[in-house]
Amino acid sequence: MSTIKVKDGTEIYYKDWGKGQPIVFHHGWPLSADDWDTQMMFFLEQGYRVIAHDRRGHGRSGQSAAGNDMDTYVSDVAELAEALDLKDAIHIGHSTGGGEALRYVATLGKARAAKAVLISAITPIMIKNESNPEGIPMSVFDDIRKGTGFDRTQYYYDFPIVFYGWNREGAVVSEGIKHNWWRQGMMGSVLAHYEGVKAFSESDFTEQLKSVDIPVLVMHGEDDQVVPFAQALRAAKLLKNGKLITYPGFPHGMPTTQTDTINKDILEFIKA
Repeated sequence: MSTIKVKDGTEIYYKDWGKGQPIVFHHGWPLSADDWDTQMMFFLEQGYRVIAHDRRGHGRSGQSAAGNDMDTYVSDVAELAEALDLKDAIHIGHSTGGGEALRYVATLGKARAAKAVLISAITPIMIKNESNPEGIPMSVFDDIRKGTGFDRTQYYYDFPIVFYGWNREGAVVSEGIKHNWWRQGMMGSVLAHYEGVKAFSESDFTEQLKSVDIPVLVMHGEDDQVVPFAQALRAAKLLKNGKLITYPGFPHGMPTTQTDTINKDILEFIKA
């Protein structure tokens, strides 16, 4: 396996295929680089160098007892980008990975990033508080913590139903996708996933959205039941050089279930 060892000794697994302009994929919670399989193959065939890593505590990366927070995730990405000498890179993040990608290109990755794509992203902030009265109540995230920490096998088996919008009338469950979601989740550390709930719910990306100068594409399904559609509208308004595309009826996991549409729109943005 291809890995690097970051400054605290944690091993970070990654895939690195092809040549050309690099595209770096940042996966969502509690998944792994494998969630980007269809995008990796598509953009590899388009002539890009494609890179995807397993976040610490996820997939094949080390299960550290510390560092399961957004700033450490971003630091790990910075070390990977330096180790692979990535320049003029496009960073694409889904869900939690959207926050990770955004914070990286706005801070530690400024000199190495060309564009960013935020798909179903947690930006600008998820949790309901005084500055974000329209956010999601803490009780919802406490329920996610409870299911993750103490009933993970069943909780992860059920979670894809909402993730992919299979609870909507007429929707057909893909058993392969469902089992692959469960497989990826169960590969990771229960502690990292439990602590990661705080990372994706309470991290505030408002200032990064305001400060980033590179072009950023925001993509969001209008029927996202995990990260509210309103998140995308708020994020796009904060960007200096942002573009918003919304999709009626598309779910949170739209890169997997609506692959052709998502890949086409990303490619168009990259080439523009």
